[in-house]
Amino acid sequence: MTKIIDILTNHDGDKPLISLEYFPPRSDVGVQNLHSRMDRMKNVLSPAFTDMTWGAGGSTAELSLDLALHAQNTGHLANLHMTCTNLGENVDPKEAIYKALQKAKDGGIRNIVALRGDPPAGETEWKAAEGGFNCALDLVKFIREKFGDDFGISVAGYPEGHPNAITEIADPSTLTPEELARSSHFDGKTYCCLEADYKKEMDYLKQKVDAGADFIITQMFFDVTIFTTFVADCRKWGIQCPIVPGIMCINAYAGFRKMTQFCKTRVPQSLDEKMEAIKDDAEAVKEFGVTFGAEMCQGLIDSKTTPVLHFYTLNLEKVVYGILDKMGVTQNALAAADEADAHSQIAKGSAWARVGDKVSTQYGEGVVVEQIASTGVAKIELNKWIMAGGQKPVAYLQKGQYTKIF
Repeated sequence: MTKIIDILTNHDGDKPLISLEYFPPRSDVGVQNLHSRMDRMKNVLSPAFTDMTWGAGGSTAELSLDLALHAQNTGHLANLHMTCTNLGENVDPKEAIYKALQKAKDGGIRNIVALRGDPPAGETEWKAAEGGFNCALDLVKFIREKFGDDFGISVAGYPEGHPNAITEIADPSTLTPEELARSSHFDGKTYCCLEADYKKEMDYLKQKVDAGADFIITQMFFDVTIFTTFVADCRKWGIQCPIVPGIMCINAYAGFRKMTQFCKTRVPQSLDEKMEAIKDDAEAVKEFGVTFGAEMCQGLIDSKTTPVLHFYTLNLEKVVYGILDKMGVTQNALAAADEADAHSQIAKGSAWARVGDKVSTQYGEGVVVEQIASTGVAKIELNKWIMAGGQKPVAYLQKGQYTKIF
């Protein structure tokens, strides 16, 4: 069975390798539509490998595995994400992970992305399951202990620092040039992974690689220099494995803003200004997503720091095809695009929303102002009415009684 690391290390072609990442959709219709899209993109792009994500808190564990097995069985080289989370009620977390890995192996999957994972729906802090793993490093060690070299393993890298290691900076003038280069700005505030925290991040990344990870896939970024600096830093730390850039496709203004703020991602000023200028024109945003993506990807290839471009597709195809057409990697791939089913590509479990998200309820639209983790209830400030004192009414709703607005 093929391991991705062998493809990366043996690649010496003129064109970059392409890899794709998908998430499990919420509905059965969405799953069937994703099957069709994955088939199309395989035929058009011949991806080197295909990632399938694993939902927050293990919420999509079974579906993620099923989709990865489907990918493997239909000609993709599946790279299954797996997190340090429980896979069910009243089960031993390590035993559950072992069974999932064994099922993947039995189905021909030989590539795993070992991750800590995000908190479950309704929670803002990640906590280890009792008797389970504390971090991705534990998971890497477990896979190597139980399965030896049966699996190729990749891990996450964070060129700007993990979001948990990024802090608000009261006085940006105190930042060093290196810190300033990876700082981000939102709502008049500056955020940065300070040097001491960045060094801890790099030390931990080396531990993951030394424990058995074969290569690194990065968090999204929108500044090529951020990636090239990260690669150079990895080499200084003695991390010599391939480093794959994670490229977030810009498909829509709202999604772009939401993801960059959630991850505290650096947005260059020119990109920020352009997105603001075209935010009300959905087609213009997609067209710009192609132009910007092609420029960034070409910059990555020209830097000679990576053999592969890894696209976070968001279960869509137009922007990916457009980028590769513009770069000359493909010829008129965009003609094969079909996004008539885009409305069905909503992530499983995404009915839950974080504080600040816009949601739709039976009482009208509103904004989540509080998530009560102990009960799973969301406090939602409704926009439909304004009371005498200027206040907006609030509703306390269970998950399933509201949906995020995309």
